[in-house]
Amino acid sequence: MSDLPAVVFDFGGVITSSPFEAFNRLEAERGLPRDLVRRINATDPDGNAWALFERAEIDAERFDALFAEEARNLGHELRGADVLALLAGDIRPRMVAAIDLLKQRGHRLGCLTNNVPTGLGAQMSPTAERAAAVAGVMARFDHVVESSKVGVRKPDPRIYAMVCTGLGVEPEQCVYLDDLGINCKPAAALGMRAIKVTAEDQALTDLEQALDLAPGTL
Repeated sequence: MSDLPAVVFDFGGVITSSPFEAFNRLEAERGLPRDLVRRINATDPDGNAWALFERAEIDAERFDALFAEEARNLGHELRGADVLALLAGDIRPRMVAAIDLLKQRGHRLGCLTNNVPTGLGAQMSPTAERAAAVAGVMARFDHVVESSKVGVRKPDPRIYAMVCTGLGVEPEQCVYLDDLGINCKPAAALGMRAIKVTAEDQALTDLEQALDLAPGTL
């Protein structure tokens, strides 16, 4: 096995554009407060509708109703189904090219994603074409851990241990990329080198630095 660092990617917001951008557009279109979806999901983060759905403890119909109830409790009307329709971001070609280059160099590659059992495939795709494109990216990884399949979701430390075990590495041998700081913190606490992704260029630059690659390699 290669002694190069393993690299573990979140999917949404890292390999694809962030769904939060779509959430903000929806909020603006409906005259809702900016970041309302984030606020709802931050309320009772381990037991709310989103958490239950990402652990596959409820189905899409129940999520729709529970999420709407949570929004109503904050004084707003927003169905869960409307949010689910926005989950699939656009795949970032440069991130996929970086994955291919890292694989060629011999790095072990993992994907650690919180997802929900709706739509098509691992990233809740609305069409078969989109699901096939996502599957093509997923096939590049040596190991994939999906919250809705294992019943554990980030930021639970157990799910980070799962991806390390699947890759056959220790956390200290991993670089981890995620667009949410709350998900980076437990990775760093376990010993991973965590990179919070705010933009594609920033993510690739930080990854080059973490892997001691020359600028522009990725």
